[in-house]
Amino acid sequence: MNSNQSPLISIVTVVYNGSKTLEQTIQSVINQSHTNIEYIIIDGGSTDGTIDIIQKYEKEISFWISEPDKGLYDAMNKGISYAKGELIGMINSDDWYEPNAVELIVKSYIENPSKRIFHGDRFDILEDGTRIVKRFHPSSFKFIYYGMTYNHPSMFVHKEVYKNELYNINLRALSDYEFVLKQYLREPNNFIYLPEAYVNYRLDGISGNMSILSALDEGFKARRFAGLNIFQNSFSASLRFLRVTIFKSL
Repeated sequence: MNSNQSPLISIVTVVYNGSKTLEQTIQSVINQSHTNIEYIIIDGGSTDGTIDIIQKYEKEISFWISEPDKGLYDAMNKGISYAKGELIGMINSDDWYEPNAVELIVKSYIENPSKRIFHGDRFDILEDGTRIVKRFHPSSFKFIYYGMTYNHPSMFVHKEVYKNELYNINLRALSDYEFVLKQYLREPNNFIYLPEAYVNYRLDGISGNMSILSALDEGFKARRFAGLNIFQNSFSASLRFLRVTIFKSL
């Protein structure tokens, strides 16, 4: 990429009956300081007024579609299939960007054109509106054997990565972990960290509502799909089970 160019950035929002929060998400995308953005919305067939909100901003949305899908990750894959940008960001309808989010990513991309996955910190939004910074944890051990240390909503992924790998629709809540872990195990030097919070994340996602056993089971599957062998995966499952057991006993 020529450093004088302004790269096209694709942003995908997947939504299903998200009328309470979608408008804030849309506004955070269309009001970015970096303007060379392709915005794609994938709706799963909403019935709650979500379509009215999308149509309100239709002139500022590059493409949108409303049809049934096979869940969150199927919708994300669908959005990726329509994306034409060099980097692709995923912002779900519960979340929103800071105004300079894409500008930060583009600056880093111009300075580091060989990198393929850009990520940073996030603001966790509590029920009362309080914002708490969730930093990226750099421990490889914790990421591989315990759980997601990267902030997936902060990620912008090069289109070449998505050409080779999409999200696993057979996982309910941890396909993003599987995807990131697989990329990390394949080539950790493809990642670059921006030490700044530029995305806001509401703490009410699918993974947070899973039972302990379901989370352990899905985590085991995600690591297996990502490439961990049976011994590594068993060690990870034991660590996670031990931690859960200790917390329950306190």
